Amino acid sequence: MEGDRLESPVAIKGIERELICPACKELFTHPLILPCQHNVCHKCVKEILFAFEDSFADGGSESSNQSSPRIKISSSSMDRIDRISRSASQRRSFGWRGFGVYTGRKRNSLTPRSSLFPCPGCQRDIDLGERGINGLFRNFTLETIVERYRQAARAAIAIMCDFCKPPPQESTKSCMDCSASYCNECFKIHHPWGTVKAQHEYVGPTTNFRPKEKLSKDVEYLISKESQVKAHITQLDLLLKETECNSERAKEEASHSFEKLYQVLEEKKSAALRAIEVSKNLRLEKLQTQAEEYQGLLENNGLVGYAQEVLKETDPSCFVQTAKQLHVRIQKATESLKSFRPAAETTFEDFVVDIAKQEEILGDLSFHSNGLEIPEINEEQSRMYNKALISWECPGKTDSADIYVLEYRKLNREEESATWQKIEVCSKSKVISDLDDNSSYAFRVRGYKGSICSPWSQEVILRTPPAPVFSFLFDDKCGYNSEHLLLNPGRTSVESRAGFPLLLGSERMQVGCYTTLDYIIGDTGIAKGKHFWAFHVEAYSYLVKVGVVSSNKIQKLFHNTNDVTSPRNEQDSGHDSGSEDAFFDSSQPFTLVTLGMKKFFIPTTPAAPKDPASRILPLPSCLGICLDCDKGKVGFYDAGCMKCLYECEVDCSGIMYPAFALMGGAAVHLEEAVTAKYGEYRNDI
Repeated sequence: MEGDRLESPVAIKGIERELICPACKELFTHPLILPCQHNVCHKCVKEILFAFEDSFADGGSESSNQSSPRIKISSSSMDRIDRISRSASQRRSFGWRGFGVYTGRKRNSLTPRSSLFPCPGCQRDIDLGERGINGLFRNFTLETIVERYRQAARAAIAIMCDFCKPPPQESTKSCMDCSASYCNECFKIHHPWGTVKAQHEYVGPTTNFRPKEKLSKDVEYLISKESQVKAHITQLDLLLKETECNSERAKEEASHSFEKLYQVLEEKKSAALRAIEVSKNLRLEKLQTQAEEYQGLLENNGLVGYAQEVLKETDPSCFVQTAKQLHVRIQKATESLKSFRPAAETTFEDFVVDIAKQEEILGDLSFHSNGLEIPEINEEQSRMYNKALISWECPGKTDSADIYVLEYRKLNREEESATWQKIEVCSKSKVISDLDDNSSYAFRVRGYKGSICSPWSQEVILRTPPAPVFSFLFDDKCGYNSEHLLLNPGRTSVESRAGFPLLLGSERMQVGCYTTLDYIIGDTGIAKGKHFWAFHVEAYSYLVKVGVVSSNKIQKLFHNTNDVTSPRNEQDSGHDSGSEDAFFDSSQPFTLVTLGMKKFFIPTTPAAPKDPASRILPLPSCLGICLDCDKGKVGFYDAGCMKCLYECEVDCSGIMYPAFALMGGAAVHLEEAVTAKYGEYRNDI
């Protein structure tokens, strides 16, 4: 069957190594099966045996190492041939002849002899038996497979006839006028003798028709555009000269700018050195004068010597006249000895030049372009959580930079001049890790296009969380009420749904409404340390409580049925939802604050403001909780600016869990951690 003979290219290619003769390293030709079950071409077997005969005839000379050019015998095979040759020579010395081991007989004896054959496949000496090569069988199956492989290989590169009925035959010629390939039969049919088609130009099988015509058309097109090419060449020559002139002009302007800077620096340098020199001379003069004064206090020198001479005066009137002035001088010298102080300072700390700002400005010195827009950091898309995600954009969306440089530094009161950390970014966002907790960082970005850069963007200050970020999911097992609460598949969002159960329950009520909160906790607890987590509360949420609960109070939390009353049932209800609920926090077995109707309600405590209106704050878009188990405190933060809204003490004797409670229509979404892939996702958006 033709379909059986045409194997797939992959299958044919996979068996190629099985179709190679181990002797000649080519496809088998009339393969013979050796007693060791290896196959060798018939011609290769004869040539190997002829090599043996030559080795025996020459007695192991160098000619024994020569073989037919078709056979590629390895060095190991040649060693075996030499070994057999030497063995045969020894046997001839005892009256033996032939290719193998046989008893001493005459050459013309009709008794069969056995032959040894070095198999190139298994590298062993094989006994061919008494019949020798005539006793080997031809492997017709292998020969058929080899022929099938040859046909498949030819078909893979062959150009088939365009007019044959399936299966097509291999083409033997191609007509340049018809732009088609034909086998011999189809060419005779479509180009009958004596017709115009018989005069068509034909060549060997090809797929490239009319190469001369196409080439001639291309050459003609180039010739027709010769004037245009010359004009372009002239324009390029002018552009080359103009580029040279403009570059030299730019170099001169840049050199002039730097020379002006050099001149300013030289003037400042000279002025600073002169000031230092003047101060030095003045101090040296003062110190020298003071040294001379103290030199006069020595014996037989200056003031002391003069006083000694005055004491020798015998006339009282003269002594009194001189001693009064001398006493004043000696008294001053005595006081100076008691409190010695140099007349001038030796240090020049006042003359240290602070060049930190100037060095930073010079470091930013580059080619500025008015056409390159200043990028702006998008504070809405930028986030600060477990890592910092900084996103920016160009206002005009045009002439964007090839690369951006993002710089950031930590703002400390102790180190106001902290160095900027620099990062090169190819996109318009970057995730930065390894930032310190409870710290403020300044960020700025600029764009580069080649050697031209834009000015720095306006600095944006973001603050890191007060503690390491704590990761958890909502627990869908412990106390989870699937009838009232709905979790998303990732357990990062929870939504309360009143539904028919609440309507059926309220059907029996005639006055007011009395319901309970539906609680849900995190699936991971905290035993020690300081941790922070953040979440979003939907603006439409009616009542949500958030905080922490201890492990030994969880059961009481889920079984407390009188935990919350609706404001409608309270006699003094007149405030927004949740303001009365906050009063009950002091008696609950957990620490929670109340959120709802876009408001944050500070619980009623002795330290809280007594005016209810001052205890109601706008609900932040993202709220955070910081739990310090070591100090026994929990704080509630505006996660956008990391500002603490409320802090209180909490009993951390057990394992603490994040706790949430919802009533009515409400939803809470845990803040997603910032990852490197998150920045790539924002860029795709």
